[in-house]
Amino acid sequence: MSEKVRAPRNRTVTLGEAEKVRIRSRLVGIEDVNALSDNCTIRADCMNAAPLLGIGSVDLLILDPPYNLQKRFGETTFSRRSVEDYATWLGDVLDKMLPLLKSTGTVYVCGDWHTSNSIFAAVAPRLKVRNRITWEREKGRGARTNWKNSSEDIWFCTVGDQYTFNVDDVKLRRKVIAPYRSEDGSPKDWSETGDGNFRDTHPSNLWSDITIPFWSMAENTDHPTQKSEKLLSKLLLASSNSGDLILDPFLGSGTSSVVAKKLGRRYIGIEVEEEYALIAEHRLEMAEQDRTIQGYAEGVFWERNTLNILNGRGKRSGAARDEGLALLI
Repeated sequence: MSEKVRAPRNRTVTLGEAEKVRIRSRLVGIEDVNALSDNCTIRADCMNAAPLLGIGSVDLLILDPPYNLQKRFGETTFSRRSVEDYATWLGDVLDKMLPLLKSTGTVYVCGDWHTSNSIFAAVAPRLKVRNRITWEREKGRGARTNWKNSSEDIWFCTVGDQYTFNVDDVKLRRKVIAPYRSEDGSPKDWSETGDGNFRDTHPSNLWSDITIPFWSMAENTDHPTQKSEKLLSKLLLASSNSGDLILDPFLGSGTSSVVAKKLGRRYIGIEVEEEYALIAEHRLEMAEQDRTIQGYAEGVFWERNTLNILNGRGKRSGAARDEGLALLI
């Protein structure tokens, strides 16, 4: 198969054969998994690897399984099934993963409008369901006989009533269009800057500030269902603390592990497809040099197209010039 011809400014993460050989030794095989494993990428089926990990050691489980669609992931194809059968399959996954969680642990389960029916059926008997986040997926094909599907869900669940939720770490900085002032003329619950007026707001369960990774973003890969670092950062900052252990048993191209590393968490990623596992490890190497997360700066998340990329002299920094519009997400 011939390689894709990419545009000169395309920044998609890819690996040559020499890099694959070099990185392959960093992957952990099923025979090397043990209860002390962390900060690693395990190349295995998560159903086989999970029982080998430490019971009660995980603080946060990110569960982003294949949605209930006919979809190909590398050499693996996931086949669509009935709502009931998908709920049963997901329940089996949860039964393997939940013993690994602490009593204070949190679980986020990703899905779309169709799989959410099965997700609720699977999580409700096993966990305490706290909320359902809906986030705008602005990419996607239009439909002639239906509404365009442009949203996905993340179910927020906990093992018990004691759990981590750092609300001040996940505030959203919004641009204030019609600012309200106090009687003395000072800003009321917002900040006035030379680049606009902004208010830091509490996070809701409706997210419209997420950008799907695309070709000009340094985090982009060829994985067909890649989540953005900004999205995973919200989950990790809200529901874990520095040094906590994050587990993603459907790692894909590595976003959750990369974000965990950038935010000072420990991580275990499990991925059955070698190609994606290698890309994940390469992205972890990249994170050693660059710990920035697009759309997250100054301890807050920014709405799309509002992040200030100007330095103190009113000019773009070198990094901003290199990133172009991608820094505005």
